Amino acid sequence: MKSLSGVASAIKPSATLAINALSQELKAQGVDVVSFGAGETDFYTPDHIKKAGIEAIETNKSYYTASSGIAPLKKAICDYLKASFGLEYENKNICVSSGAKHVLYIAMRVMLNPGDEVILPAPYWVTYEEAIRMCGAVPVILRTDESTRFKISPEQLQAAITGKTKCLILTNPSNPTGMLYSEEELRALSKVIIDNDLYLIDDEIYATLVYEGKFVSAAAIDPELAKRTVIVNGVSKTYAMTGWRIGFAAGPQPIIKLMDTYLSHSTGNASNIAQYASVAAYAGDQTCVENMRREFAKRREYFVSRVNAMDKVSCLPPDGAFYIFMNVSRTFGTTLCGEKIENADDFAQALLKHGLVATVPGAAFGSQSHIRWSYATSIENIKKGLDRLEKFLNNEPTA
Repeated sequence: MKSLSGVASAIKPSATLAINALSQELKAQGVDVVSFGAGETDFYTPDHIKKAGIEAIETNKSYYTASSGIAPLKKAICDYLKASFGLEYENKNICVSSGAKHVLYIAMRVMLNPGDEVILPAPYWVTYEEAIRMCGAVPVILRTDESTRFKISPEQLQAAITGKTKCLILTNPSNPTGMLYSEEELRALSKVIIDNDLYLIDDEIYATLVYEGKFVSAAAIDPELAKRTVIVNGVSKTYAMTGWRIGFAAGPQPIIKLMDTYLSHSTGNASNIAQYASVAAYAGDQTCVENMRREFAKRREYFVSRVNAMDKVSCLPPDGAFYIFMNVSRTFGTTLCGEKIENADDFAQALLKHGLVATVPGAAFGSQSHIRWSYATSIENIKKGLDRLEKFLNNEPTA
């Protein structure tokens, strides 16, 4: 038989979803695994949002909508962006689709041509690199480390730009590091972006989960930058709605219009029911968001203090999101619970095998010195997992 798509065959599976599936499989077998893999909160969708979804079912909101979303949701998103971040958008600047991941991919499809270069700071979310390649474009990785708090400089960005560079991708706050670009840092990067006629995809999915500093949207920095910026966001992290699958892009009308057209020939509209629930999320009381943020802040403080009190591992306190990017490089060349540790993959595999703790190795994010933990889980699970980590580091297996 003829070969399948070379592009599709080259795609690497999502490491975070793979770890989540493995931990669920082990749990189904009766193994007491504590999982810190998936970026999914342990909170339930707030009641007023669930009620809006139920009402949408009961009032027969079960038909096709416009490919790029219903008008009430676009309006609610515009109002939310203005009230929360001072951004001015109209419905024509909003495209709604089936989750922020899907929105990100559709934005890339309409912005990129085969051979275009996309600058991607590392560490990065696992999907970015694969999505770029799926579009036939070329990821240009900019390495960062803890000395710069995992952030790129204007000079580093400028040095990476070639005649083929089309776009820069930023995540603010970052997954997996949790680091936040300040307004001053964004202004410095914006000058390079504008001077070199680049687009910016600004993933702001964690914008409401900030513990240190103040979140500023890149689109609010400079009107000229806003003209070339596509914001990606959605309900999954902010409102504990991962399974509802609603994300949006906010950006220049020509890009949004092309996204609408692309969707009309691919997936069509996102779930009508989920869209109406999302109207309630964006237009409703935001107390639930602050309550979740405060709980995450407590977990963050506990997590950071525990990790940095241990030998052989360390982490920077994240400014936002709900991840700890733990440096395990001091264990390289040692043996833990009978396993030789040469890189973060070895560490994560040994921790799962002997400590019954599931994390995501940093190679998936562009670092072989770190593993990612999600603290979007209960404080009881966090304590249990860190107790097991401590035992593992002391060569005391749980399994």
